[in-house]
Amino acid sequence: MSETSKYEPLFSEGMKVRRRVLGDAYVDSAVGPVDPMTQAFQPFMVSYCWGEIWTDDTLPPTTRSMLVVAMTAALNRLEELEIHTRGALRNGVSPEELLAVLKQVTVYCGVPAGVGALKVMRRMIAEFEESGTTAEPSEQTA
Repeated sequence: MSETSKYEPLFSEGMKVRRRVLGDAYVDSAVGPVDPMTQAFQPFMVSYCWGEIWTDDTLPPTTRSMLVVAMTAALNRLEELEIHTRGALRNGVSPEELLAVLKQVTVYCGVPAGVGALKVMRRMIAEFEESGTTAEPSEQTA
């Protein structure tokens, strides 16, 4: 049994959501390294993170994106913050909403977390706007 098949159908649904939120180029590069660790980790992570959590329609995709942005900023996971800021914009979260999230992170998690996150968010918003990419319509079941 392959790693992917033991996580079906969560893997397939999760991969659809992951691609919609983060984009094909990012997902292709993330799953690209073909080695035993990646082959075992990616199906597990996609199934539970994207398949189990992101397909739950209790929260809309914009709310999920804002939560992930806040958590990655609070944890100083700036590489993930970059990816998920771009994903939030693709999900229809506005730069103004991202700023509101950033302010709350700064108050509750500290100025260093806010300052680091601000640098990442500003760059991602600028790149998103320069690319002419439009936000994806938020679907209840993203």
